[in-house]
Amino acid sequence: MKRRLLGVFIFCLMATGCTGGTKPESTNSPSGTRFPVTVNAANGEVEIRSRPKRIVSLSPTATEMLFAIGAGEQVVAVDEFSNFPTEAPKTDLSGFTPNVEAIVAHRPDLVVTENASLDAALKAVEVTVMVQPTGRKIEDSYRQIEQLGVASGNASKAGALVSRMKSDIRELVQSVRSEKRLTYYHELDQTYYSATSQTFIGQIYALLGLENIADEADTEGGGFPQLSAEYIIKANPDFIFLADTKCCGQSAETVAARPGWNQIKAVQQNQVVSLDDDTASRWGPRVVDFLRTVTEAVRAPAMAGT
Repeated sequence: MKRRLLGVFIFCLMATGCTGGTKPESTNSPSGTRFPVTVNAANGEVEIRSRPKRIVSLSPTATEMLFAIGAGEQVVAVDEFSNFPTEAPKTDLSGFTPNVEAIVAHRPDLVVTENASLDAALKAVEVTVMVQPTGRKIEDSYRQIEQLGVASGNASKAGALVSRMKSDIRELVQSVRSEKRLTYYHELDQTYYSATSQTFIGQIYALLGLENIADEADTEGGGFPQLSAEYIIKANPDFIFLADTKCCGQSAETVAARPGWNQIKAVQQNQVVSLDDDTASRWGPRVVDFLRTVTEAVRAPAMAGT
């Protein structure tokens, strides 16, 4: 391991764009950010010496955030699952099983990742890394966008994005008025794994006052219990939200064809809602799109007078 890291370190010194061996210099970004800056990320205080020109993102959510705040031209490589936006420079880099040599080959001056284990490995080769773990609540999304704004020199655009998100979410929440307590089932795959109200996605549903049928089943408190068909049928949710449409081909039709599921209110009342798998699993700017889809589904029966 030491020999491998030494080889990477030598490669880094030979490559242009690595951060080692340079002195901090005061630079300005187009947004007026003056470098160096310090960002308090999940891996502690991260000093960014100058405006990054070669960012590697190993997180699909971070990739979406970076492009949304105007840092897309600074991003030189993203991981294999970063499929949005389409212009993101997708590679075979992995955020789950990262390869330090492969990352360093892109000559990054900043790496953004969800994987905390990369912190020490990249620091060993003097590559600046920001760890941004999975969001647990909407405030995590806002904070990470603002952190990336400061780190990339796009603080003003990041602030504007957060303001728009807050405003859009507030309007969507206020547009839903229901005295009835509505229940839902959020499906992660066709083996009935779900997400409780303790997860990021569950808290988004909670903004609209929806009750999660998975909460009582999460006896271990992990946030992602596996339910059974019998449990779901007995819970009889008002809505079923499918986050397994792209991965697993699920739809209102496939749900209705499941044995016994025609007894569920959501199926009977045509309230099985197809989601974009990616939008429903990331805590970036498109959380507004996800909430809009859910809001429109909840408002539809109310507007119809049911």
